[in-house]
Amino acid sequence: MQVVLKKSEAVEPYTFRFTKDDGVILKSENYKAKKSAQNGVESVRKNSQVESRYELKESKNGKFFFNLKASNGQVVGTSTLFASQEDRDSAIELLKSDAPQAELIDEA
Repeated sequence: MQVVLKKSEAVEPYTFRFTKDDGVILKSENYKAKKSAQNGVESVRKNSQVESRYELKESKNGKFFFNLKASNGQVVGTSTLFASQEDRDSAIELLKSDAPQAELIDEA
């Protein structure tokens, strides 16, 4: 698993994604400062280990996703959409096992 930190031309240009192979598992909100995005990465690493921080959701089109929340209840990342609950659950297990030691790739 890798964490890719990116910068765009947006008003809040910094984002990160936790990826495995060529697929995105979790993406962040936009951050104004690079340090805030880096703190977000660390929050995902930490909170991915706590079962109660996962909010399981279903989209209007019937696909499944999850939000990962910090201890204060703020969403620190949202998954991509999955075709089944099983796929979503597998992605959560992957995040739990790999996020703490995921390699950080700084493209910002």
